[in-house]
Amino acid sequence: MNGAQDLGGMHGFGPVVPEPNEPVFHSEWERRAFALTLAMAMPGAWNIDMSRFARENRPPAEYLAMSYYQVWFAALETMLKQRELVADDEIVAGRSLHAPKPVTRTLTPGDVAQVLYRGAPTERATKSAATFKAGDTVRAKTINPLTHTRLPRYVRGRTGTIERVIGYHVFPDSNALGAGENPQWLYTVRFEGRELWGGDADASVTVSVDAWEPYLERA
Repeated sequence: MNGAQDLGGMHGFGPVVPEPNEPVFHSEWERRAFALTLAMAMPGAWNIDMSRFARENRPPAEYLAMSYYQVWFAALETMLKQRELVADDEIVAGRSLHAPKPVTRTLTPGDVAQVLYRGAPTERATKSAATFKAGDTVRAKTINPLTHTRLPRYVRGRTGTIERVIGYHVFPDSNALGAGENPQWLYTVRFEGRELWGGDADASVTVSVDAWEPYLERA
């Protein structure tokens, strides 16, 4: 979707200033927000793309006013309420007030290490052939979806070169909606800096973006 989370190439936000020796978490509550989001995915039955959509699907003013893990926590509340795993009065009280809703799966402490180690591979088997190959010239389609997509705005309508055929992977645009995995071929596409930013850009700069086949067309 076109939202405040898609900041690449936008003006007015100033330079990116990395924090030297930045810790993974700045506060204990950030660590807890991250852990709760991962743990609740089992009883909540959401996938990584649903989780991403819940984070980006916030009013721009609200999104930009929040820190990174405040966005995570707000998205967690949204997903829990959508699945009726928590009620508004419980969020206000900060504790359980109603009988728990039965769930089919939970993440126990003993399972954490194994689940994190295994992850959730997104590559799928296929008998179909990829449309593009390394070296092909392609154009990122100009799309403005109202829901989740992994194609950044700054490459839409721009021409690039297929750098690598990654494989056949779960398509996030449908997976985020619970509409099925709908696997598609996934590529790394290299864009020249001047194609993206104009003639004043550094000629030595290139940007590589992983893009699913439905995002691309022959140039």
